[in-house]
Parts: sequence; C-alpha cells; structure tokens
Amino acid sequence: MSTPPSTRRLPWDVLAVAPFAIFAVMFLFLPTLSLVVAAFTDRAGNFTLQNILDLGTGQIVAAYWISIRISGASAILGAIIGLAITLAIIRGRLPAGLRSAVMTFSGVASNFAGVPLAFAFISTLGRLGLVTIVLKTVFGFDLYRSGFNLLSFWGLTLTYLYFQIPLMVLIIAPAVDGLKKEWSEAAQMLGASQWQFWRYIGLPILWPSFLGTLSLLFANAFGAIATAWALTGSNLNIVTVLLYNQIRGDALQNPGLGAALALGMIVITSCANIIYLVIAHRAERWMK
Repeated sequence: MSTPPSTRRLPWDVLAVAPFAIFAVMFLFLPTLSLVVAAFTDRAGNFTLQNILDLGTGQIVAAYWISIRISGASAILGAIIGLAITLAIIRGRLPAGLRSAVMTFSGVASNFAGVPLAFAFISTLGRLGLVTIVLKTVFGFDLYRSGFNLLSFWGLTLTYLYFQIPLMVLIIAPAVDGLKKEWSEAAQMLGASQWQFWRYIGLPILWPSFLGTLSLLFANAFGAIATAWALTGSNLNIVTVLLYNQIRGDALQNPGLGAALALGMIVITSCANIIYLVIAHRAERWMK
C-alpha cells in the first residue's frame, strides 16, 4: 500500500518576507539592471563603451570630485556635531524630557529635504533671507559681502547639515546608550578623570560606530539631488545636477551618459554602504 506523497508547504516566515523581496526586486534590482544596460547602450540601441569612457572627461571628473567633497564635508561636520548633541542629551545632565524632544525632531528633520528644504534656506539665508536682512539692518553685518554665498560649496554643505546632523543623532544614539555606567564608575574608582575615561574607554568604543555612521552620511549626501537642484540649479557643477541635465535636459540630453553617471554614483554609494555595514557589524559584536 503506497502512501500519498507529502506536500511541502512554505513556512510562514518566508511568506512574511515575500512582500519585501518583491519590493526590492521591483524598485531596486530591476532599476539598477536597467541602468547597467542603458550605460552600455548608444542612441541606436547598440552596445558601446563610449558612455563609460566619457566619465573620464574633465567636466564629469570635476562634478564627481566636488560631489565627493561636499558629501565628505557634510558627513564629517554632521557626524561630529551629531555625536556632541547625542552625548549631551544622553550622557549629560540635561533634563530627561529633552531627549525625547530631540529624538522626535531628529526623526522629522532627517527626512526633510528636497524643494521645501531649499526654499527654507533661501528664505532664511538667501540674499533677501530673514537672517541676512536682520544681520544687515540690526547689526550692520553684510553676510554676502563677507564672502558667504548660499549657492556655493559651503552653502550647499550647510544645507545638507540640516538633515545630516539629525540622521547622525538617530543612528549613533544606540551606540551611546551602549556605554555602560559601570565602566565610568569603575574608571572613577581607579582614579581616572572624565577626560581619561573618554580618551581611553568611551571614544575607542564609539569609534567603530562613528566611522560606520560617517560612511552612511557620506552616501546619504552623495545621492541627494532634489535639494541641490532646487537650491543651486546649474550654478554648482555636482554630479547629481549633471545627471539630471543629461536625462531631462534639452541641449545636453544623453540618456546613455546619464545612466553611466548614475552607475558611477551607485558604485560609490555602494562602497560607502558596504563600509558602514562591515563596521557596524564589528561594532555590534564589540558592544555585546
């Protein structure tokens, strides 16, 4: 007497992950694959390497370089300021309710970008912005005559800091929470000062998390396009604006070159994200 064949059923956890897998394939892997194909295709639809070779031209190299500099500057400044704020609200003697307020604001501000953020900074620090007018009329200080320009390297870096600092606060907070009070108390019992505790214990423990978050902030700034386009337009030759001109522009339209530019950005941001994942994994193992 033969037994009926057993039917294999998919476990519930696989079915639960299925929506995420479908989402990732539709909005991550398929668009990336189409970019790869377009980067090696000419206007006639034939295979070509010219789009990749054109990435070595002077204008494109300069665009990548200034984008890397802006991303690096905003990431470093955002990481340092964000770490200082996090240490103040978690390890400092500030009111307990201030932490929840700062974390709530950070969650909102880290996602505030694009045209609204650009308009907010133009209204605040533009040539006719509120802060610019107040400094000039009340204090007699002309912000723009001093050399500042919102539509410049440091102007865009300052704008990026608005969402870089809150993002740093959100990501580094668990690592700061992982610093046990027993370590500080043990160091004090052994005669160590606060400076010695942070020099030899606190900062070395936070260093891997700091470096990992730094790479994530770099990738976050490097891929930003809406804020830079709405704020500077074509005044600043960054790679995201150049990519937009190649895909949507009239005179410079070259979709193949635009896809190659996007592919180069994917490679750079992927390297930054891989660095973050590796360092974050090691930091998590260390905190355990």
